[in-house]
Amino acid sequence: MEENQKAGFVAVVGRPNAGKSTLLNYLAEYKLAMVSKKAQATRKRMNIIVMHKNTQIIFVDTPGIHQKEKLLNRFMLDEALKALGDSDLHLFLAPVNDSLEHYEEFLELRKKKNIPHIVLLTKVDRVSNERVLKKLQEYSKYANEFEAIIPFSVKKGGSKEQLLNEISKYLPEHPWLYDSELLTTENIRDIYKELIREAIFEKLSEEIPYESDVIIEKIDEQENLDIVMATIVVEKETQKRMIIGKKAQTIKRVGKYAREQMEEFSGKKIYLDLNVSVKKGWSKNRKFLEDLGYIF
Repeated sequence: MEENQKAGFVAVVGRPNAGKSTLLNYLAEYKLAMVSKKAQATRKRMNIIVMHKNTQIIFVDTPGIHQKEKLLNRFMLDEALKALGDSDLHLFLAPVNDSLEHYEEFLELRKKKNIPHIVLLTKVDRVSNERVLKKLQEYSKYANEFEAIIPFSVKKGGSKEQLLNEISKYLPEHPWLYDSELLTTENIRDIYKELIREAIFEKLSEEIPYESDVIIEKIDEQENLDIVMATIVVEKETQKRMIIGKKAQTIKRVGKYAREQMEEFSGKKIYLDLNVSVKKGWSKNRKFLEDLGYIF
């Protein structure tokens, strides 16, 4: 171990659509986490590695903290809770226009966990400086709970240096856990799956993305080309027809967007063969969820 090397896990948490994935892609300077304007896009934990000076920071992108009864939603909450327990630091994202209710729920969830946390006040570009100061005052009653509170805006190019310096303070001295060239611990299959899911969120109406998922059937990795066979899984025949669209126009749009994202990530040409399959009630079926990689 080189002198003073540090390494640790940072769970990035908050309500659905708090901006977690956007922040992580910004810090990594690479698009790795799924970004969507729609809430609850992230379903599983994803490790994103950022090197900062002598510190290896392994950010854990988590599903938004929410309470819902559907089996898939319970899995997503479990993923967020596991990340809280397995980390060295919590980074709580709090959109500036939110009430303190979500933060108070977070404090309840982490009550028995003796792990420090930082509050990141996000989306501050949307409000005046006076509004930011007022929100900081509201959080001041919890000053004994957090280590720091930092106003931050990705759109305004918030200071990565300041944020990463602050995070590094709370990580242990430890040899780096991964090769310093790695950007993520995820395999290519999972990344391609998430990029196809993002295309579904981008190109289809409200209902479809939440009742769909993606199975990567096969990847043939060649030097300058990846051939990817994938199936979009939905719950109803009507959803299948909507995804395919008139004269297959909709699925072509989804496939084109997904392929462009996959090519940007991989630096290769992508041949994407995209099909649609109906699995009634898949999001409520434990066996099928496990087949999709949601391990309970």
